[in-house]
Amino acid sequence: MKKKIEILAPARDLIGGMAAINSGADAVYIGAPQFGARSNANNSIEDVAALVKYAHLFNAQVFVVINTILYDNELETCRSMIWELYDIGVDALIIQDMAIMEMDLPPIVLHASTQANNRDADKIKFLKDAGIKRVVLARELNLHQIKTIYDHADVELEFFVTGALCVSFSGNCYMSVANGERSANRGSCAQNCRLPYNLIDGNGDTLIKNSHLLSIKDLDVSDQIPNLIEAGIVSFKIEGRLKDVAYVKNNVSYLRQKLDSYLEGSDKYTKASSGKCTYSFDSTLSRTFNRGYTDYFVNDRHASIGSWESPKSKGQYIGKLIRTIGDAYEIENGELLNNGDGLCFINENNEADGIYVNKAENGKVYPNVLKEIKDGTFIYRNNDAAFIKIVEREDSAIRKIGTTLLFTENEKGFELIATDEDGNVSTVTLEHPKEQTKTGESIAENIKTQLAKTGFTPYSADEIDVVFSQNWFLPISKINEMRRNVFEQLSEIRLANYKREEHQLVKTSHPYPETKLDFMYNVSNKTARKFYERHGVTEIEKAFELQWDPGKSRVMTTKYCIKYELKKCPIHQKDIVGVKVKEPLVLKQGELEYKLKFNCKPCEMEIWEKDAEFEIEEDHFH
Repeated sequence: MKKKIEILAPARDLIGGMAAINSGADAVYIGAPQFGARSNANNSIEDVAALVKYAHLFNAQVFVVINTILYDNELETCRSMIWELYDIGVDALIIQDMAIMEMDLPPIVLHASTQANNRDADKIKFLKDAGIKRVVLARELNLHQIKTIYDHADVELEFFVTGALCVSFSGNCYMSVANGERSANRGSCAQNCRLPYNLIDGNGDTLIKNSHLLSIKDLDVSDQIPNLIEAGIVSFKIEGRLKDVAYVKNNVSYLRQKLDSYLEGSDKYTKASSGKCTYSFDSTLSRTFNRGYTDYFVNDRHASIGSWESPKSKGQYIGKLIRTIGDAYEIENGELLNNGDGLCFINENNEADGIYVNKAENGKVYPNVLKEIKDGTFIYRNNDAAFIKIVEREDSAIRKIGTTLLFTENEKGFELIATDEDGNVSTVTLEHPKEQTKTGESIAENIKTQLAKTGFTPYSADEIDVVFSQNWFLPISKINEMRRNVFEQLSEIRLANYKREEHQLVKTSHPYPETKLDFMYNVSNKTARKFYERHGVTEIEKAFELQWDPGKSRVMTTKYCIKYELKKCPIHQKDIVGVKVKEPLVLKQGELEYKLKFNCKPCEMEIWEKDAEFEIEEDHFH
């Protein structure tokens, strides 16, 4: 049996989910009425049900995200919602809160969300043994760590492949709560990491002013797909439940083509759903929302990953500004630009700035506002008007399930048999007197022409045979009616034959790898506490949201490192460090102030509130 490899796309809503399927996604993940980590991307049960039906037609799956932490008074609502989701045919739930593992659940498959901070092989093995079928890995892992986890835990693994990066280990960012009581673990992250900060050293000197010091580039590890598959990844996840349809279609189609060319001719791996896609656009990741790209840590730490100038979309690099002439700019490769494009550049204050193109002609760009831009400035296009217009069209990505059709006769008339690429068979018959054609010639070619018109159905007719004992005549309207009926019936058969994987949780009591859990385990209800206690945990701190001590808390742990970005890392950059920075380093934004703590052994940075006290590690690395 070949192993199925899947592209998993985000769906903000039903329309977005269907667009993702049409563009080639093997699965989509979507929010339900509540408890999803994007509180403004929730959907009704009816819409999720419609998406399930559409996806299952293509043997694609629908996963529902229930990945916030839950409070005691929400558990029953959550449990009854899970039963509703099971009843409408949802394939799996993506969860963070272990309370769900204690509930009386239907036999629905559970995936551990990346919010559960899945980076330790023993803990991932624990989750598998507790009944979790798939684990969404932390984005910070490298290829070697992924392989180690796969060998140790032997569980389905999912990994992010493109999209925005959380600078923090997922599930362990408390900045948003600490600054305004909006919890990221409850679906309402305020994105404090995308704000501009001043960086101040231990002497009180400002090293960097007004820069987006915690904003990092977007992820793109699509080049690593073959290596990631060999390391054990079966699902490649695109970030973006808040993004628009153009972003989703562009990302899905780009990855579909990349993955298909790898899978072609593979004797080990195959794609996870049915149908073939055709596109009317050339997908290029940089042409929809992006902050520039990084492969993060998949190949270890090797390049700068900050996007300090701006947290907004940078877009596609066009070329340098050659000069300003009158009320227009002359830009390298300016002929690529169109009326209505949005351009972005970094101005003299090192801030992201932008203009709209009112008119582009003869290599000159006439902006809505003529701004002073220095010759040689890099110009990016962050709103590609013509491209977006094409991609947004409903027919820019079309997915068809291949069929072969046989049109033949029976005792009372005629029959049409459709067999699809998955071996489903639909047969329709027509009682009709058999009469020879007036000319005595065959109308087989006419019949084939009509049967090939699969139009708005999800099917293509790849082979059509007409087998008659004599040259029978049949009105075109009857042929068309049989074609319509055979495909409608085929859809019903496909849905009836769809096999949802089911898994009934059985409560276990095998030991959790830790016996003491701090606030970073996000235990926010009695039921999750009970789960951990049954697995041998003796001490459990309450979730940050329930016990926060203003002013003194650790609000983020991250693999991203400001010292490294400054080329002051005592380990990776010891040859070029020069003068050490005086610690503690402080980030300041208006009233907000944070201290940075560098843990060089695990190669992590922590962000603490301003009144926190901690010891600064000495650089004792040789």
